Amino acid sequence: MRQLWQVGQTVLGLIFRHPLTGVSVVPILPDGRIVLVRRRDNNKYALPGGMVEWGEDVTTTVKRELFEETGLELVKIRRLVGVYSAPDRDPRVHSINILVEADVRGNMNVQDTLEISDVQAFEVTSLPDNLSYDYDLQLKDYFTGLTILA
Repeated sequence: MRQLWQVGQTVLGLIFRHPLTGVSVVPILPDGRIVLVRRRDNNKYALPGGMVEWGEDVTTTVKRELFEETGLELVKIRRLVGVYSAPDRDPRVHSINILVEADVRGNMNVQDTLEISDVQAFEVTSLPDNLSYDYDLQLKDYFTGLTILA
């Protein structure tokens, strides 16, 4: 019986105690501005992104989340900026976040109005302070030009 309990705990741990995988995008418009979204849950700006859904690869998630949150179309992923896995990086859940830089185009228009209240493009020199979650760190890393594993 004890062995069955240990197996059950292991299975539950595998199902419920693994970090979720998500993506974030540094969307670059043709004029060089960076697109950020304002989140409804905390009213702060953030990079667009979200969780990888079952059956999706990372590129598909980038395309889907970018469109849902900004209305923009992915032209191409320029580079992998980093992978962020600190257990406390997102207060809602332990998630592993893959950050990419991408060329985008189209008209900004929030599709997911339950999660996002606004989308706005910013000059690199005028990004808002006090971003949501760990996006300050992610953008700092982005501007260094390195690929980060944190």
